[in-house]
Amino acid sequence: MTFTAENILLIGSVLIFCSILISRTGYRFGIPTLLLFLLVGMLFGSDGLGLQFHSAHDAQFIGMMALSIILFTGGMDTKYGEIRPVLAQGVLLSTVGVLLTTLLTGLFICFISGWDSTNIALPLTTSLLLAATMSSTDSASVFSLLRSQRMNLKHHLRPMLELESGSNDPMAYMLTIVLIQIITSDGMSWTVILKDLGIQFFFGGIIGYALGRFAVWILGRIGLSNGSLYSILLLSLVFFTFTITDLLRGNGYLAVYIAGMVVGNAPLVCRREVNTFMNGLTWLFQIVMFLALGLLVNPLEMVDVAAVALLIGVFMIVVSRPVSVFLCLLPFRKLPARAKWFVSWVGLRGAVPIIFATYPVIAGIEGADQLFNIVFFITLISLVVQGMTIAPAARLLRLDLPVEKEGNDFGVELPEELDTQLRDLTLTPEMLADGNRLADMNIPRGTLVMLVKRGHEFIIPNGQMELHVGDKLLFISENKHEGEKS
Repeated sequence: MTFTAENILLIGSVLIFCSILISRTGYRFGIPTLLLFLLVGMLFGSDGLGLQFHSAHDAQFIGMMALSIILFTGGMDTKYGEIRPVLAQGVLLSTVGVLLTTLLTGLFICFISGWDSTNIALPLTTSLLLAATMSSTDSASVFSLLRSQRMNLKHHLRPMLELESGSNDPMAYMLTIVLIQIITSDGMSWTVILKDLGIQFFFGGIIGYALGRFAVWILGRIGLSNGSLYSILLLSLVFFTFTITDLLRGNGYLAVYIAGMVVGNAPLVCRREVNTFMNGLTWLFQIVMFLALGLLVNPLEMVDVAAVALLIGVFMIVVSRPVSVFLCLLPFRKLPARAKWFVSWVGLRGAVPIIFATYPVIAGIEGADQLFNIVFFITLISLVVQGMTIAPAARLLRLDLPVEKEGNDFGVELPEELDTQLRDLTLTPEMLADGNRLADMNIPRGTLVMLVKRGHEFIIPNGQMELHVGDKLLFISENKHEGEKS
């Protein structure tokens, strides 16, 4: 069966429905959700139930849209205060780390090419191209795993890993494109290569920051009648940021990530609605992207490259990723070795390497189909081996921390411009020792009790309300600024 205009909605809805049901079951066993989406695509594909999807162009377009949204949403969730202590580490890992991983893995692939036990014979440039497509950690996989498992880590590791995964795709993309140009044009000078990399970084950063500031400005001043329109307006700016940056020869992936950081760290109208919309859209596009990539691959063809892909995958997990991480983090002596080992282990591959592997296919590089199958097989290895063991690895290395509570149990949020904070408190017998009325409680000045939750009942309180042990109170208080007296 092939996709047509008549059946695409039917097939698509069935695929998404099955993916979500299967992911709910797999989550109980610690299986990464995104891996299950990929497997569902393979199950329904040409070697499974027979759905025919063979367009690398379409898969690349879906991936481009999905990554734009994923990186922008990841940028919105990246807070300046959290990444400031690990900014240097994250930037080194996302640039020098990607380059070192490409060089080490590429040299290894070239070394094993032509062995009797492997069925590949790749020159150095093609070996480096294969390595470049897999050189970045996957932002969708890292964001999804760290947040779905609600992991809290010592030494600021979580913001470091999220910063790396969100900002290293541009470097891998640029290396992939440059190596394709070298192969198809019979060589390029180092001056041209460095100039191209510099232009992509410069325009990607500048345009991303400028359009991020513009997005904050327009959202704050446009005054839309329907709050839902703010989210749609922001989505249009995300795609505009990516495409205009790409047209100006900048790196669109870097631009949308930086724009997301700017928007996420500024006061935002209808933030709750925008976050809900973008998070839902991120999950939708992650599902669609992984399904499309699963449909694109022919699992039977991966059998021919299984041995060499396993060899390369093990080398990346055991050698190239750890060596790159330790070299990049060498100047940071306060970071313990066990933290560096954990960063090495969270070198997850996911949809991004597979999408980047479609570029050689579209460019007509000799043996590109074989490269694609190798990348896909290694991605499966990474998601299974590393994706399923992140939480146990954190506990084994004694890097996990208790998960901090987010929000309040009442589900109440307030606009940022009110400059207030909400917190909840469950009453104990000791708290009611001096009286059981609200007026008897020693509530600080500038703090009010908004709601009382008793069982499943919500009560709007007054000073004479009698409180019971186990009641949950929702407090609103003013944010204290420097120089204010408590």
